[in-house]
Amino acid sequence: MLSQLEKDQFYLKYALQLAAQAKGRTSPNPMVGAVVVKDGQIIGEGFHRKAGTPHAEIHALEQAGAAAEGATLYVTLEPCAHFGRTPPCCQSVIKAKLARVVAAMVDPNPAVAGKGMRSIADAGIQVECGILEAEARELNEVFLKYIQTGLPFVTMKSAVTWDGKTATRTGHAFWVTGEEARAEVHRQRDFSDAIMVGIGTVLTDDPQLTTRLPAGRPGKDPLRIVVDSQLRLPLHARVINPDSAAKTLVATTTQALPERKRRLEDKGVEVLVLDGPAGQVDLNALMAELGRREICSILLEGGATLNASALEAGIVDKVLTFLAPKIVGGKDAPGMVAGTGRARMDEAWLLERLKATPIGEDIMLTGYIKK
Repeated sequence: MLSQLEKDQFYLKYALQLAAQAKGRTSPNPMVGAVVVKDGQIIGEGFHRKAGTPHAEIHALEQAGAAAEGATLYVTLEPCAHFGRTPPCCQSVIKAKLARVVAAMVDPNPAVAGKGMRSIADAGIQVECGILEAEARELNEVFLKYIQTGLPFVTMKSAVTWDGKTATRTGHAFWVTGEEARAEVHRQRDFSDAIMVGIGTVLTDDPQLTTRLPAGRPGKDPLRIVVDSQLRLPLHARVINPDSAAKTLVATTTQALPERKRRLEDKGVEVLVLDGPAGQVDLNALMAELGRREICSILLEGGATLNASALEAGIVDKVLTFLAPKIVGGKDAPGMVAGTGRARMDEAWLLERLKATPIGEDIMLTGYIKK
């Protein structure tokens, strides 16, 4: 017979699975799943589908109806206690006359954290929080950073051979990884608010930077961002002219010729002038501006130069590396990070919470920059 904790974990795991169905669709809101359980049976369930639409708790309670009285609500995030795009959920929870509410984690927003659970407890409903918190925090790692800092969560994605090369000595890079890994990259794009590359990647590969999922699966094209300090972006580049409604933004500096800026703007490209040190784009200023626009997640698909700049600027949160079982060799073959690098091993960027996942013929390595 299952203990109460095991039952709570079971239903919260299911709520987390529900929440994950909306991955990439709720920004700038979190992903949230909710389940109403009574007498060992699920009588209502739901998840937050999109910002501005009803929250998970509302879907689950509406499905349960009057039967929710005396039931337990399992929810992956504390019910909100403030007015945003929708009314506070804690009032609906209280009105449903539930017996118990179990939340995986409190709201990370410092302005409202704990208020929802306190309101529910004050109404005489038993509350519990913190079960499967680590899993809930990982699910909403993007939201957690954004709501606490106002800055996007940046994932640096690379594909490398077993000996750490992103291309051969001739620059040939199609394809480093197999089909399954490349499909995963498109899923990552679908989950992200924006894709960011450097001008070197555009000039070398002329990418579309769009999401191409298997037939029958709808995907979204994120905002495309090109970091280009001198505005060398060609007017015929596919990142400007793809078969997509997604917008393109170019971050540049005052080194760029005004005429080039005007021509890009005439093509519908937004150009931001953000001067940083050594004639480079100020990546921290760019992140701040994107945060103000509610761009919460960025998939950094840059080359070695932009990767180095991003690490030096401290904007990278997560590193996603697809490792292919190939060795190409060559001292002139590029790696995933250029720049001057670190002089000593004890100065290296450290990764934590490491994970290795087989994907087709390749391995997907995940790690988080230790702050």
